[in-house]
Amino acid sequence: MRIQNRSGFKRSTLTTALLAAIMPAAAFAQDQDATKDDAKATNLDRVSVVGSRIKRVDVEGPAPVTVITRADIDREGFQTVGDMLQTLTQNTTSSFTGDLAVTGFTPNAQVVNLRNLGPGYTLTLINGRRPAQYPQPYNRDNNVVNIKAIPSAIVERVEVLTGGASAIYGSDAVAGVVNIVTRKNYDGNEVRLSTGTTEEGGGDSFKLEYTGGTTGDRWTAMYALQYNANEPVFANQRDFLADTRNNPYGIAVNPGLSLVALSAQGLNGHTRNHNVVYDQAACDALGFTTVTTAARGKYCGSYTNNASRSISNKNNSYSGYFSGTFNFTDNIQGFGNVSYYTTDAKASGGTEFWSTSGDRFTKSPTGAATGAYYDATLKDLIQLQRVFMPSELGGNEAASTLYDEQTYDITLGVTGTIADRFDWEASVNYGKYEYEADRPRLLAKAVHDYFLGPQLTYNGNYPVYNLNLARWNAPITPEIYRSFATRVKNKAESTSGTANFNISGDLFELPAGPLGFAAVLEATRQTTDLVSDYRTDQTRPIDENTIYNLTSSGETHGSRDRYAVGAEFRVPIFSNLSMNLAGRWDKYDDITAVDDAKTYNIGLEFRPFDNLLLRGSYATSFRAPDMQLVYAQGAASYSTILDEYSCRSGTGLGQPDGTPGRTRAQCNTTNDITLYQAQSLIAGNPKLKEEEGKSWGAGFVWDIIDNMSLTVDYYKIRLQDASTQLSSTYLLQNEANCRLGKRPDGSAFEYGMDSAYCQNLISLVTRTSAPGTTLDGRIQKINTAYINAALQETSGIDASFKYSYNTDRLGTFKLDLGYSLVLTNKYKENEDDTLTDYRDLPLFDYSQRSRARGSLGWSRDDWAVTLFGTRIGSNWNNAWDKRLAPWMVYNLQVGKKFTPNVRAEFTVINLTNNQFREDPTYTAYPYFQQYIGADPLGRRYNLTVSYRF
Repeated sequence: MRIQNRSGFKRSTLTTALLAAIMPAAAFAQDQDATKDDAKATNLDRVSVVGSRIKRVDVEGPAPVTVITRADIDREGFQTVGDMLQTLTQNTTSSFTGDLAVTGFTPNAQVVNLRNLGPGYTLTLINGRRPAQYPQPYNRDNNVVNIKAIPSAIVERVEVLTGGASAIYGSDAVAGVVNIVTRKNYDGNEVRLSTGTTEEGGGDSFKLEYTGGTTGDRWTAMYALQYNANEPVFANQRDFLADTRNNPYGIAVNPGLSLVALSAQGLNGHTRNHNVVYDQAACDALGFTTVTTAARGKYCGSYTNNASRSISNKNNSYSGYFSGTFNFTDNIQGFGNVSYYTTDAKASGGTEFWSTSGDRFTKSPTGAATGAYYDATLKDLIQLQRVFMPSELGGNEAASTLYDEQTYDITLGVTGTIADRFDWEASVNYGKYEYEADRPRLLAKAVHDYFLGPQLTYNGNYPVYNLNLARWNAPITPEIYRSFATRVKNKAESTSGTANFNISGDLFELPAGPLGFAAVLEATRQTTDLVSDYRTDQTRPIDENTIYNLTSSGETHGSRDRYAVGAEFRVPIFSNLSMNLAGRWDKYDDITAVDDAKTYNIGLEFRPFDNLLLRGSYATSFRAPDMQLVYAQGAASYSTILDEYSCRSGTGLGQPDGTPGRTRAQCNTTNDITLYQAQSLIAGNPKLKEEEGKSWGAGFVWDIIDNMSLTVDYYKIRLQDASTQLSSTYLLQNEANCRLGKRPDGSAFEYGMDSAYCQNLISLVTRTSAPGTTLDGRIQKINTAYINAALQETSGIDASFKYSYNTDRLGTFKLDLGYSLVLTNKYKENEDDTLTDYRDLPLFDYSQRSRARGSLGWSRDDWAVTLFGTRIGSNWNNAWDKRLAPWMVYNLQVGKKFTPNVRAEFTVINLTNNQFREDPTYTAYPYFQQYIGADPLGRRYNLTVSYRF
């Protein structure tokens, strides 16, 4: 639809740039010509951008929207949409996904986490519609959208709205909305071939894209195919990760406990906690190193245990996309699109290991796991640990987890106009995501029997065995490994189906202009089904099928129906002042107490001058309890924890009476007695209520001079009753505070031991009672329960600056900068707690106070050069006593058009080879905190050649 620009205002540079991003190239070229005379009225296309269903001439509205085009993604050096989204200044790095999170729950996925509220609070859409969620829960708890499954070949642009938008889109739009718009109206054909490698080895990549489109008298068709192949990168291919002695801080380290039999009681002349079985020939045969320490005595260890873990996944993926339209009449058009994505990936955690501390077959007469056994020959209580090196298993990839994923999405609809005034659209959409993880694990009984043989009797509460020293001290073969190993398979799927009808247009004329209107009717059904391998269920009786040291992710089965109606108005108050109003009602049908939710937002736009827009908005938002939080039947996992009470008090774990208390930094070192693995357990809670949010925003868009613009916006988001869990770190820190009556800095703790707060915390931590042994006081289980947190609030400033300068001889220079600064980061757990701002306090999280991204580009004739950089602000170090300097990474791309149809780009990613943020207090492998900014892949190179025909 073509309309006249009623506002009479000069179109801003930023609006022009945004229109270039969202309008077809031909239409925009015509529109650019039309703007050459600013004094004349101009015919402009109305467009629709995320955050509003009302089509409008001015892209900039009451809430800030960032638009990043496919061209931006390419020239800034990103190979995937997911990699680009990680650099958004409103995003945070503290998300537990991606290739570096190889031991996490979702190492084959990527997410967006705006404002550090959690990825579940960012609504991710494809063409304004909800795709099927990733079936495997993020960080074990929440369902998210995997942006890694969106191939770059189909992407036209990415629109990012920050702030509450539930009045437009419903649940989850609390921190913002990311809308990925796919290509349409593509004319011609293009083939793109990309290949790359890393400077230090591994990670060779290959990508082939084909994009095509054609147009008939009444129809259009667009199609795309993409194939990706990525080789893995292992830690042993990076010098500082290949050997713990190569750590970047020159820290003297002991090898890991690779082949040890530790005395738990110090009987028969042994020293407690020391290794009591040592064989030099066995150490040499296994490739281990002999070391003697005061803590463990003489033992076999390895400096390279972790070197076989992957730091970049092996991946092969295929994707296809088709989009088409058909004009039934002049006013009615049918449309549809279908996309498909499948991937086979591998991620390796490195070596396998076995230890009696996680062996459920070393148990007391009552059936409780003891973590140790009495050895009839050694005449002592023994704890065993054996690491199996890659050469014993069959190579680095023998211990890899396989990921088999596929997802598809289908949309069909009809759009048209009524009375040449209202645009309407009716559509149905269905998406499904299937997931299978196939991981190697040891069979608990088989490996137990291989080394210990049959049980002889009991010595008090401990079973009696004779360690088979011949097997204990000999390397195993891949065949032996397979005799006591298996593959554990977890399967899951999720679906999302939506029927939608919306209408928009001008209701009638007001003195200052037309009253814009949009309305939506929507019905959605979501399902989730997750089934873990039955052998990992901790509630089933142990038998020959029991898996060693792996607890179930549980089962989750549930569905949710939602119905919604919403309306939106754009009210011109004066010629230079307008108001946006939106309201929505969502009705939920599931097992939770959530019945419905009503949300609204208000926005103002004021243009005092033709080059200045002042804007402000207020919005309410909500999030229905995540389906995983509601329907999960119980999930458990093992993770390394720091036992802060034992550390700070010097008690338990076999520590002699009178052991002085230590600090967290002193205890948080490899092989420290207070640093060990413990189980955490959590289940769904159907009594959770909905989370309610409020968002405020105010700012301006200033077109300073031609081709130069500046935006500055303030935001504040307040979230009440957030569905969350008590982290193990939070639990253990405050359990220690409760027991000791003071905080780590020596100040008094505000809650007494008899308070309901402390009693609740202590009840969530289960400890072993075994006086006189190293197991005494050891944490067995942590129940990180779901709760509705009282309040979380964050505020800050976003800014952007764009400038383009054309010269007669030197070409065109472009500068594009973005910056976000967090002003407050407040949180309180309970209603009666003090609302505390943690922005500048340690012991909270790894979020950054500031982030920046920017690109400097130059183009002339057939050449183009772009330097892109991203800066992640300061973070606390691992000791929580000092902030680390910001971390910066740059990409450089040089492109040349050889013919009108052939173009090539050469890209250097991580130009300065900045692989991680140095932190000398991070004294454990891998010696950097991956969630505060890290790129251990280092410098890498990509060459892309495209051909249009």
